[in-house]
Amino acid sequence: MLFKIVERKKWYFLISGALILPGLFFLLAGGLKLGVEFRGGSLLDARFDTAPQVAEMKDLFAKLGHPEAVVQGAEGGRLQIRTGEMQAEELGLVQRTITSQYGTRFKDLSTSVVSPSFSGELIQNAIGAITVASIMIVFLIAFAFRSFGWGAFRYGIAAIIALLHDALVVLGLFAFLGYFFNVEVDSLFVTAVLTIIGFSVHDTIVVFDRIRENLRLNPGEALNAVINFSIMQTLARSVITSLTVVLTLLALYLFGGFSMRNFALALLVGIVSGTYSSIFNASQIVSLWQETEDRIRHRSTASAAV
Repeated sequence: MLFKIVERKKWYFLISGALILPGLFFLLAGGLKLGVEFRGGSLLDARFDTAPQVAEMKDLFAKLGHPEAVVQGAEGGRLQIRTGEMQAEELGLVQRTITSQYGTRFKDLSTSVVSPSFSGELIQNAIGAITVASIMIVFLIAFAFRSFGWGAFRYGIAAIIALLHDALVVLGLFAFLGYFFNVEVDSLFVTAVLTIIGFSVHDTIVVFDRIRENLRLNPGEALNAVINFSIMQTLARSVITSLTVVLTLLALYLFGGFSMRNFALALLVGIVSGTYSSIFNASQIVSLWQETEDRIRHRSTASAAV
């Protein structure tokens, strides 16, 4: 049975808009809550036999002159505290204060400091990597579809739009989580976004390759019919492949530890979004592009005849 997938493209675009627009609002309202790797500062990992309340520890750091401190609980009686950059004297004062307040409950305190210069380099490298990769993807897909002439670029551009869709879904989600739950993004988040981009393009190319092959085998066939048939041919493969990855990431999110949780969540959302966009967005963009060109060509022909 062949489902009419392309004919419902407007509904898929509306679903994507409903996912992206709220995230864009939070991105514009407050943006991502940057971790210590980006903005520079100190990361403290305090270990206790029984961890105190997060609010209690935040009040303690406020009294020590760091009201900006972000405190998050972790497994194993740990608390992670992120503050502005602290000097050795301040760190010593923090350790003495915690020891005096919690006594033998407090086990140890490990600290790391990241300079703001590293954050600027990290952001610059991430943006540069995504830009270069996007340009190369467009030309690579256009080369694969070179038999379609200049129309080959529509496939590369559609793949990049689908890629941006997945990135915006993840960025919007973490902007929302940062706004309401103080969830920060770190260098692992950048790694997750780059991985999502690679997965999204890979899945999209599989669908596009099937479209190219079916157009070659069925010359003169309407594009929408070919897209429908191609999606149905690749649907089971795409869903099963993504499901195996999703189950692995779900296990990593649930049992992988606190430090890996945001990384696993970003990948989990991105893989699901990438599967959706590859099936329901990328090919539909190509279809919409072709329909728009056909309407313009028809109007031009009608005007010339008049």
